[in-house]
Amino acid sequence: MNNAALDIRLEARSLQKSFGGLMATDNLSLEVAHGEIHAVIGPNGAGKTTLVHLLSGLLRPDGGQIVFEGRDITRLSASARVRRGLARSFQITSIFREFTALENVMLAVQAGQGHSFRFWRPVMQDLRLIDPAREMLERVGLGARTDVQAGNLAHGEQRQLEIAISLATDPTFLLLDEPMAGMGPEESQGMIAFLKELKRDYTMLLIEHDMDAVFALADRITVLVYGRVIATGTPDEIRNDATVRAAYLGGDETGEVA
Repeated sequence: MNNAALDIRLEARSLQKSFGGLMATDNLSLEVAHGEIHAVIGPNGAGKTTLVHLLSGLLRPDGGQIVFEGRDITRLSASARVRRGLARSFQITSIFREFTALENVMLAVQAGQGHSFRFWRPVMQDLRLIDPAREMLERVGLGARTDVQAGNLAHGEQRQLEIAISLATDPTFLLLDEPMAGMGPEESQGMIAFLKELKRDYTMLLIEHDMDAVFALADRITVLVYGRVIATGTPDEIRNDATVRAAYLGGDETGEVA
């Protein structure tokens, strides 16, 4: 891909973040273009989740800059970034387990409309919340599970629900932190198909350990080792990069990293 021709939606410029003496993010730069799925891979401890925390606003960088849709968002709070269209899912499923699937998404719609998290009984009848929440659940394949308590959903369904919650904030860009975590092969294939559908409407940065999923989904891949970018390229370029194979893939370009 010709970088000069890319419509860059999210850019990290020389990001740095340390925890005590540990440099978790070391002068890291990357660009995510409009309409692409850009995967970030690397061994455990490479700094992938730290990067997502920095991009989403849960952590502040010690140095560097984050630019989203042409605007510097480095100092913006996480909630302000959501209002600008940057939504994320978490490595560990983050839902209200005691609420139904519909109630979970209604809360997200309510927050996206700028209201506080008051959830009194009259709100349950508010079609301004119910209709978009049902639409999001239909979109992620949970239309028949609206009234099921979230804690009783299967693991894969909980991951789908979390993405529905992210979509309910009306984002343009999704930060997905290991959406296939804990899934079996059948659930993973379902999530891959779902993310391919989402790509029609959303730009995504994907953190994922499942290399089958990464190579099936990604337009470009960035490889991190010890908080540093060692390579960025298409799946074929990354597959055939000797540095990447030595540092991360270990000669098995489709194997899942432990």
